[in-house]
Amino acid sequence: MFSGYINLADSSGPDASGDGELPGCCRISLGNVLRLLDARTGSYTEVRPARPGLLRVCAHVRTAAERSEITGLRVLLVADVLARTAELGNLQVLTVLASYGESAAQVPAVERAADTLGIHPPAARASPGDTRASLGGPIDIHVVSHGATADDRQSGLVTCVGDAHMRGTGDPGEAAEGLLAGHEHDPLAVRFALMSFPSHQPADLTDSVLASAHQTVGDWRRRVAQWAELPSKPIPAHLAQTARAAFGDLDTASAITLLRGLAEDDGVPTGAKFETFLYVDRILGLDLPRDIGKPS
Repeated sequence: MFSGYINLADSSGPDASGDGELPGCCRISLGNVLRLLDARTGSYTEVRPARPGLLRVCAHVRTAAERSEITGLRVLLVADVLARTAELGNLQVLTVLASYGESAAQVPAVERAADTLGIHPPAARASPGDTRASLGGPIDIHVVSHGATADDRQSGLVTCVGDAHMRGTGDPGEAAEGLLAGHEHDPLAVRFALMSFPSHQPADLTDSVLASAHQTVGDWRRRVAQWAELPSKPIPAHLAQTARAAFGDLDTASAITLLRGLAEDDGVPTGAKFETFLYVDRILGLDLPRDIGKPS
């Protein structure tokens, strides 16, 4: 059972405790909140780990024939969002990377790009048939790209990730840097751009999409740094509920929409905006507090 508490309350600043909670007094229960669309059944299914307190995840990464295709990277990103969400619900998460395709040499390049995007590394790497043994028990969730399938002999629900392409990436001769060529100055803008699309739909990262992502992430960091200078306020209940609903099925696009509207909402106290942005960023992973304390 997915259970635990996420604190959505008053705080005097960024949480540095690392214990999965923000300081404060108001708690929102996350009991049984994680429900994913299971490709095997076609219906939403409540996530119930085989071992209480431990969620085992398999990211099925398909190596790509085209340099512009970054679907494997997107699969790892969705697995990372899943892990961050589960960890805020007091679950331990173990992820195994299972790779497919003829170009095994591409997998290290995908992993290096994933590290640049702030994606937590897998606990293990295994062939598709050895994933259970690699994590010491049955897989609870398989994250796969469309067109790929998890072994029907394995347990666990299957969540599908749409194909992703990034235009203007490196030439075929580039290995590690090719996936993110031209975006090394702020790779988290690429993370933002991928998360701005519903994860089950295709994501086409055109130049305009990436430029908009870079601008938005920069603007939000500036706002968070400015808001940090003012008194903090509790997160309003309606914002907490919206965030909770979005995280419940890994809907990062809705979480981003929430922050877009909140940034311009004069009816919400600045301190509450600050706390909401910090909390949502615990899952989005955009390093929004980065500019706090820096000269403007």
